[in-house]
Amino acid sequence: MADVLYTSQVTIRRLGGPLRSATLPGEPEPVLFGVHGAIAKHYHVAMEDTAPHATTLDYVVAAAGG
Repeated sequence: MADVLYTSQVTIRRLGGPLRSATLPGEPEPVLFGVHGAIAKHYHVAMEDTAPHATTLDYVVAAAGG
């Protein structure tokens, strides 16, 4: 088996409700994850209670396309 070349160091904090903060390598500030639009509706999240943010699914799709 080959030697490990890279281990990602990521920290995720739950900030309340659907809002999470992730500290990612190469990013000077934490990245916020949350819900928006149809995803908020699916999970019955009232958007009056939180600001819209990209979901983890949005990041996975962007990474796969990148």
